[in-house]
Formats: sequence, structure tokens, C-alpha cells
Amino acid sequence: MLGPVTGTMEDLLQSALETAREGGDGVVLDPTTSANAMVFALIAALGVVMALIYVPLRLFLTLTARSRRLRLLQRIRQLREELGRPVKS
Repeated sequence: MLGPVTGTMEDLLQSALETAREGGDGVVLDPTTSANAMVFALIAALGVVMALIYVPLRLFLTLTARSRRLRLLQRIRQLREELGRPVKS
């Protein structure tokens, strides 16, 4: 059975926070000095690079696809007009 709880709520919260921040070997995990900050920076940088590549590429592919569709529609209209004309002999 647990003994009586002593101390104020603030003391209990402070000790719980310190216990949560400590690793199994008693080392305090500080995100500013650990590899977490480097991993975050690396992932953020990769995200920016991917966005800088993706956005222009997506714009280029969209514009060229629309251009191809427009040329194809113009060719279809031209062929329909030619079919509607009388044949010259």
C-alpha cells in the first residue's frame, strides 16, 4: 500500500515533471542539445527542398498538359470542319 502523500500539489507536479524528463540512466533529456533538433531541422529542410522542386514541376506539367489538350481540340475541330466540306475532285 502506498504511504500518505506529503507535499503540495506544486511540489508533486515539479517532481513528476523532473522524473518524466529524466531518462533511465538519470540523464536529463534537453531537446535543444539532443539530436531531436537536428532531425527536425533536417526534415524541415528536406520539406522546403521538395516544395521548391515540386511546385515549379507541377506548374510546368499542368501547363504543358493544357497546351497539349488545346492543340488536340483544335485539331479535332479542324478535322470536323474538313469532313463537313464537299470533296474537291
